[in-house]
Amino acid sequence: MQPQYDPWDPFPLRQQEGQYHLTSVEFTVTQRCNMRCAHCAVGDTLTHAHHPPLPLAQLFHRLDEVETLRTLSLTGGEPFLDRTVVQQTMRPLLDYAKRRGLLTQVNTNLTLDLARYEEAADVVDVFHISHNAIDAEAFLAMGFAKSSTSSPQVAQRLYARIPENARSLTMQGAFVSAETMINTHTHALLGQLHRDVVAMGCRRHEIHPMYAHSFATDLPILPLDDVRRAIHRLLDERDRERWMLFGTLPFYACSDDEAHRALVARLHREPRVTVRNDPDGRNRLNINIFTGAVSMTDFADVPAIGNVLDTPLTTLFSRWQAHPLQQKVACYCPQATCCGPNLTVAHMYYPNVDFTTRTAFVSSPTPFQGRTVSCYETS
Repeated sequence: MQPQYDPWDPFPLRQQEGQYHLTSVEFTVTQRCNMRCAHCAVGDTLTHAHHPPLPLAQLFHRLDEVETLRTLSLTGGEPFLDRTVVQQTMRPLLDYAKRRGLLTQVNTNLTLDLARYEEAADVVDVFHISHNAIDAEAFLAMGFAKSSTSSPQVAQRLYARIPENARSLTMQGAFVSAETMINTHTHALLGQLHRDVVAMGCRRHEIHPMYAHSFATDLPILPLDDVRRAIHRLLDERDRERWMLFGTLPFYACSDDEAHRALVARLHREPRVTVRNDPDGRNRLNINIFTGAVSMTDFADVPAIGNVLDTPLTTLFSRWQAHPLQQKVACYCPQATCCGPNLTVAHMYYPNVDFTTRTAFVSSPTPFQGRTVSCYETS
């Protein structure tokens, strides 16, 4: 993978075929985690016990029915926390993906022993981690905000493991991508956090504004102007040799605000910077491996749209495409290589805006910094 090719982005295939296809599936493979982050989207579903998943044969059958599938992601909780989950659930799913030629991603906090990650490194294309704390004290405050059982000593040990594991995995050839969220705590520290990510050896730094929802509904919302200024500062300070990917941005080429449009234009001009259109609901569905419930996102704000036990994934994807909530943000702008906002962004910052009626003021020269790519490529 490289900036010219992002197989999780829904735009290329939408551009080529005139419609969205289900190309990405994400499995929630565990409800256990060794942390309780303030910003966790699924914190209210976390448990202390390991629950048995559905029979994998049923899941493989449903995946076999999706001819357009290109990527498979695993999330939690912390997927690597329980070795039983790694050996009996994750490894079979990842092996299946490799047999089909799918690209894979696992979302992990990377705080466990290195050997846990090495058990699956040969079949993981992307280790997706979070980096939002500049020191162990901040890590304790954010990573254990919903827990009363941690301590500064535990936080220090776990915090130190993240860069150690990232560097070790990278040296072994793994692709580690670190995500930093823009929020009230991090927006003034993005430059330092980016330097940390570079020092870890991460091959990509992802930047996503944080949105309050579900378990994290009490988080303060950063004003759009502060988000915009933070991104400009980060672009000024960044390592221009490192791939930087922005996602779920609340800024659009069709904005009435000239400052928003200027940021969008800059993002398109910057070398080795890409903006990912949100996969949720456009080319990706999430499957709860314990119940079979299928959602358009792993966030809990939108109810499940069905269940794999009785309905094919392609049918559920079509059902979501026709859903009234999806129709509210069902816009597509080839001039700006933009698929519009997701529901969370629209609800938080643009509750009264109909994006389907707007027109771009800023055009992207060509998608993905100079090359139109295909979801069918295997670059």
